[in-house]
Amino acid sequence: MKIVIFGYTGMTGLCAVEAAVKKGYHVRAFVRDEARMPAELKEKVELFVGNVLEPDSVADAVDGMDGVVVALGTRNSLEPTSDMSEGTKNIIESMRAKNVKPLSVCLSAFLFYEPEKVPPRFVDLNEDHKRMYEAVKESPLNWIAVFPPHIADEPSREVPVTINPTSSPGRTISKRDLGTFL
Repeated sequence: MKIVIFGYTGMTGLCAVEAAVKKGYHVRAFVRDEARMPAELKEKVELFVGNVLEPDSVADAVDGMDGVVVALGTRNSLEPTSDMSEGTKNIIESMRAKNVKPLSVCLSAFLFYEPEKVPPRFVDLNEDHKRMYEAVKESPLNWIAVFPPHIADEPSREVPVTINPTSSPGRTISKRDLGTFL
């Protein structure tokens, strides 16, 4: 299996890359800044330097892949942005053009909240996650969207995956568990 992971140098993306390498996948890691790549993974992944806001760069990264993982983030910035959703749209268009169907995308549990219940500091970020989700839903791809709660730097808990759960498994998820699932 050959996959490209967008958002590789972030907390979740890095864990997704580590999990994919461990599973024996050929991983193309899409990064803006080559210097952010951990030394221990340099020989294990194919590095692709680009920008998700540049459609040609995204198309080149998607070319020849069997699937795509999107773990785009803002590096802890909570300022208004459309970079994640615009990048996701470029990824979707490239996947459509290159006939790559499977897409796994990381969003946010706040999308399940009533808008007035989203903590004020996350409202702008949540708006871009909404735009990402709308783009994914409208796409012709075979997609899965993951809506994690707070992503924590903690050990794997091996939480079982449930579809349409009747109760929440908790208020946090290990970045390692999330990366493995993606």
